[in-house]
Amino acid sequence: MLEIILWVLGITSFTLFGAWYARRFEKPDALIGLYVLFVAISQITAAKIAEYDLGFITVTAPAAVLVYSVTYLFTDIVNERFGRGEVHRMIFIAFVTQVAMVFFLWLATRLSPAPFWDEQESWEAIVSLVPRITLASWVAFLVSENLDAWIYDLFRKLTRGRHLWARNVFSSIPSLTVDTFIFITIAFVGTMPLWSLIEGQLATKWLVGLVNIPFMYLNRWLIFRSSRGAAVRHEE
Repeated sequence: MLEIILWVLGITSFTLFGAWYARRFEKPDALIGLYVLFVAISQITAAKIAEYDLGFITVTAPAAVLVYSVTYLFTDIVNERFGRGEVHRMIFIAFVTQVAMVFFLWLATRLSPAPFWDEQESWEAIVSLVPRITLASWVAFLVSENLDAWIYDLFRKLTRGRHLWARNVFSSIPSLTVDTFIFITIAFVGTMPLWSLIEGQLATKWLVGLVNIPFMYLNRWLIFRSSRGAAVRHEE
């Protein structure tokens, strides 16, 4: 329960800061920075398989699920305020930072430890990135995040800016599903029970996708409050 409360507080604090910054300075800088951070954290935590008690069912999934699922909220916020082009740019920036992070973590791991430093094994256990997991993460990221941006923009045009909940859910849920199948298949085929991991990821990601709805409304209210964009957007 404590973890869920902290997770909710984290979503609220960081996304609202990004929305406030975007409204105050008319730039997506903070949202992009937080997005890059969340993606990087997901890259590292994806190697740990955790158990999630959802109340009605207990499932297993990578520890990155709760963090990574929130990245779709960031892309939807940016898409809503700055358009799909800006989302594709932030996805590209995040991908380049992932490559840089993996490179420098690998380089740090390759360095010979000092004679008096005996934590090399612990370091490798925590930050060493398995090539298959890294590749799976990159492929799933590029496909699913760009798919989310495209579907969100399509729904916004079809509904003429109305029904925010619909484009938030029906862009995130399919994209999260695609992400799950790509990541789990590439990362764990032949080494772990795929369906139990897929089932766990789908359950947690879909739940996060639904929980994101009130946060999306809250962030849109903040990002357009007293903003020039408010004149061209319409509340449901």
